[in-house]
Amino acid sequence: MDTQLSRDWWPSPAKLNLFLHILGRNEKGYHLLQTLFQMLDVGDALAFEANHTGIIRLATPISGVNTEDNLIYRAARLLQNHTNTSQGCDIYIEKQLPMGGGIGGGSSNAATTLVALNHIWQCGLSTEALAALGLELGADVPIFVHGKTAFAAGVGEQIHPVSLDDSWYLVVFPGVNISTAEVFSHPDLPRDTPPIDWQHYTFDATQNDCQKIVCKSQPEVAKLLQWLLHYAPSRMTGTGACVFATFSDPDQAKAVQQALPENWYGFVAKGVNTSPLQLKLQQVS
Repeated sequence: MDTQLSRDWWPSPAKLNLFLHILGRNEKGYHLLQTLFQMLDVGDALAFEANHTGIIRLATPISGVNTEDNLIYRAARLLQNHTNTSQGCDIYIEKQLPMGGGIGGGSSNAATTLVALNHIWQCGLSTEALAALGLELGADVPIFVHGKTAFAAGVGEQIHPVSLDDSWYLVVFPGVNISTAEVFSHPDLPRDTPPIDWQHYTFDATQNDCQKIVCKSQPEVAKLLQWLLHYAPSRMTGTGACVFATFSDPDQAKAVQQALPENWYGFVAKGVNTSPLQLKLQQVS
């Protein structure tokens, strides 16, 4: 039997920020925000082979990323140290999501690692405890641990699950990488957007406060956004560089995907209220 086929693969789904408002900063200097995280049914996949050596090994390293800096490795080590387990593992990844795209690739990988190894190593941590650990790795990790489409506030730790109607998204990567740190440190970033009431959310009444700055510094993002807006309501996700267009019909989304210029990579995904990672955990528990 092909060992790759026989491995137990865990989903590491993408997300979109359907909007992103920056309200200000807290006393530690972290940005306070409001956003709506939309879980998608498309993403990377990870597999874990436990061992009793205590050694954590990335069997499929990611090019250009040092192992010690890789969020997958860091998540595994964090859980190992936090629970004092003597177990280790070999970790495999099938990478589909572009890095630096603003669709949660690294944060989602870290969350999948925490959730899967908590189950495989039988650490017994609750979802809330895993989410708290995940916050040490990045602001978006807890949302992937919880695995629900949700409004988020504060620095991303205040999570309010919500059920959205079915939508399909064409997500397009323009081939440029955006530094989240540079966007959030930009002097022209809006930091005084008034808070909204979740109950009255509409796409048209919200925006991405990072979009204008990124479009100025990255003309390719601005060009992509203008192109997509001809077809459907569109917006940049997170700090970029990915841009998404929203459709009620998957066939329409696929038709626009077919029309994409060759230098842009895109995929069609369905918005889901419960992430594939949570469905996998329910299946194996």
